Amino acid sequence: MAASKSLTLKRLLQSTAAHPQAALCDPLLLQALHECCLQLPAFPTRVAVALSGGLDSASLALHLAVWASAHSIPVYSFHVHHGLQAVADQWQQHVGKLAQQLGLHVAHQRVHVDLNQGLGMEASARDARYLAFQTMAQRAQLSHVFLAHHLDDQAETVLLRLLRGAGPEGLGAMRPVSERQGVLYLRPWLDVARSRLEPVGIALQQHLGWSPVQDLTNHADDYTRGALRERLTPQLNARWPSWQQVLGRHARLSQQHAVVLQEVAAQDLQTLQPSMKPYGFDLKAWRALSPERQALVLRHWLRAAGVNMPTEARLADWMRQLRSLHALGFDRQMQVKHGEHLLVCRQGRVELISPLIEKISASAQHKTRNSLE
Repeated sequence: MAASKSLTLKRLLQSTAAHPQAALCDPLLLQALHECCLQLPAFPTRVAVALSGGLDSASLALHLAVWASAHSIPVYSFHVHHGLQAVADQWQQHVGKLAQQLGLHVAHQRVHVDLNQGLGMEASARDARYLAFQTMAQRAQLSHVFLAHHLDDQAETVLLRLLRGAGPEGLGAMRPVSERQGVLYLRPWLDVARSRLEPVGIALQQHLGWSPVQDLTNHADDYTRGALRERLTPQLNARWPSWQQVLGRHARLSQQHAVVLQEVAAQDLQTLQPSMKPYGFDLKAWRALSPERQALVLRHWLRAAGVNMPTEARLADWMRQLRSLHALGFDRQMQVKHGEHLLVCRQGRVELISPLIEKISASAQHKTRNSLE
């Protein structure tokens, strides 16, 4: 196996050697990127890199540009202007300069971060960012976006989710490949420590005259991750030097467990006479499951509809109400609001009503009608 990997790395380096910035790349970072792409059914015809301008994303942009050149794949840089800091305009120009130096197609979008959703600054900015990625991906006619999350980020995510009481799905943290609204997000460096990227930043400065931007909010105590980095990380590093590797392994194991649980939930759902229009399942069949499997299949059903997961307490309350209904659901009509979704029970079936589901159903009905015509 080691000899095979060595041969693969040798061929990879030979194929990328012609790129003018190939000498700035770390061979193992290139290999990790390549192996992530091997998980896909086929190499994409065009890709994008989320380029904020920090060390992490700049390093990934460099390595992706070099790797893609060997496969004749055009690369786009996606920069999101959040409008939250006075230097955001300068960052956009600075990022555009690096993208041009690397031969990337430049794309950027300004977003409005809605702070009135009750999600907090970090979550609201993240939602706005992914929406911008989706929009830029549609314009560029691509469906693969690379993100520069690394082992340090992964370990932080696991730790924060542990503190929030997440289960196997949540503790799986970030996946190497994930899908969101039709866009595939690839994270090739989840097993790579951030310290591995630091020499790349030095190389960019020395050879291209370009320095990564410094976002002070990354270490600001006002934000959750900033507080973790400033208060907890130094203590963990001093007492448990390999804590990040351990939590990274925990994430991988949790992902494996989550896959098995999803398969069980999908099998259980098929026994509940599921329907798409309306989106629902049979109450009596659901109540025949064990309490643990009731919760499992309910989460799976909600996730498949793109619904944000309710808290444990809220889910328990829904289950209590569903269990207390008459077996056929005729004696009362249950209606529970969750965001813009409505969970109802009528005529013995549990149904979810939402604008997204209605839109999907209407689209499917329209396609069927057109095909008949």
